[in-house]
Amino acid sequence: MSVTPDDDAHTGRHNVRNALIGLLVCCAVLAAVPAGAILYLEHRLSENVTRIPGVFDGLDDRPSRPAGPAGDALNVLVVGTDRRSDVPTTGSDARAASWIPGAQRSDALMILHISADRRSAAIISIPRDTWVNVPGYGMHKINAAFSFAGPSLTIATVELLTNVRIDHLAVIDWSGFEALIDAADGITVTVPATVTDSVRGITWTAGEHHLNGGQALDYVSQRHGLPLGDLDRIERQQVVLRTLMEDTLHQEMRKDPRMLYGFLDTVSQHLSLDSGWSTKELVALVVSMRSFETANLRYLTMPVAGFGTEGAESVVYGARRQARGLWGAVIADEVEAWAARHQDRLTPPTVS
Repeated sequence: MSVTPDDDAHTGRHNVRNALIGLLVCCAVLAAVPAGAILYLEHRLSENVTRIPGVFDGLDDRPSRPAGPAGDALNVLVVGTDRRSDVPTTGSDARAASWIPGAQRSDALMILHISADRRSAAIISIPRDTWVNVPGYGMHKINAAFSFAGPSLTIATVELLTNVRIDHLAVIDWSGFEALIDAADGITVTVPATVTDSVRGITWTAGEHHLNGGQALDYVSQRHGLPLGDLDRIERQQVVLRTLMEDTLHQEMRKDPRMLYGFLDTVSQHLSLDSGWSTKELVALVVSMRSFETANLRYLTMPVAGFGTEGAESVVYGARRQARGLWGAVIADEVEAWAARHQDRLTPPTVS
């Protein structure tokens, strides 16, 4: 890999906003926590996690909770923002507000669906440029909702788009991601064909790359030079998450509890959750997922019909019929069965 420094490279490391850290919290931790770490987890969550008040207040015409066993499934909206800040904006180390009107859009939106039996889960990304109806504001890119009115409007917009009832919210910044990758001694990804990120001046040569934290951030934040831009970037995020969980954290944490404790500390310090999600509920979720296996975690992106322009904006159009099928599977808690019928929709192990 050849790297040429430019002004954007350093900025990108600290300002790219994805949901990766939140997904690690919700998935890798849940999969790896041994029984002896439960009390420690409760202690650190109580001390470190920052709460966002009132995110569900005033939301009208929300989707109903499904009847029957499907009603016990859990849907978490994970939001990463593109706000440029030199200090953390989420978690216990936050020294700036997580949302300022007009200052940032959501750079990444993902729904984490955890099945009612707690044995499987799915990470479903919604492209940030998806053209949608933002309640009260008309048609805009979905990432504008966060800029207009913050977390509550983002929830309302996602619920209107998907008809999926959102149970909880996590807002994430990138401050701890680099340290997590480095603590795991890096990750290895495969680049199928040489590509150049013209913005950061980085060329990724075909083949395997072992990445430290900073390099992993460069890898998941590239969109220039990739065939499908942000859609390819979403797949890179999911590949890094899968690699970190399955090849490193999941195995090493079971062998070395000290690594788990350090991981919990780092992640919880950079996590902000809705105030309605109590520490007791979080710990109960961990306990309920004792039988969860990372092999039962599916990585998906909302079906897309194509790209276009609306005024001066480049946008993504959702494939409505296919998307209704996916969201219907989420609502009915049948994502595993849906994924089995739509293998082509799953993010592959190697991506552009």
